[in-house]
Amino acid sequence: MNNRKTLLALDVGERRIGVALADPSVRIAIPYDTIEVDGSELDQIARLVASESVGIVVVGYPRNQSGEPTAQTAYVERFTAQLTDIAPRLAFQDESLTSVKAEEYLRAQGQPYDKGAIDAVAASIILQDYLETHYE
Repeated sequence: MNNRKTLLALDVGERRIGVALADPSVRIAIPYDTIEVDGSELDQIARLVASESVGIVVVGYPRNQSGEPTAQTAYVERFTAQLTDIAPRLAFQDESLTSVKAEEYLRAQGQPYDKGAIDAVAASIILQDYLETHYE
C-alpha cells in the first residue's frame, strides 16, 4: 500500500474477530482473516498494526434494530478499551446487519464458507462503510 496509513477493521465477537484491511487511497476494503479469541488476540492485532502500517483501527459497533446498545455493545466497548495502547487511532463504525450481508454475499458466490469467512467479510463491509463515510 502507498504512503498513507492502512485502515484495519475488526468485527469483534466472543469467539472470533473478523479482520479487513484497506488502503485509503484506493478505498476498497478487503477481507483479510479471522483471529480466534484465545488470549492471544491482542498480540495478533498488535502484530498486524505494525506489519501493515495501520493508522486507524475501525471497530464495528453493534446495536439493536432500534439503535440502542446491547450486551454485545458493552463487550465490544470493553474489548476496544484494551486496544488504546495498540492502535494509533480508534474509530467505531455501525455494524448493523453486516453479518447478514456478508453471508448473503458469500452464498451468492456459490462457494463453501464458514463462520470465519462471514466474520472477515463482515469486517470488510464495516470498513467499506467507514471509507465511504469518511473518505471522499
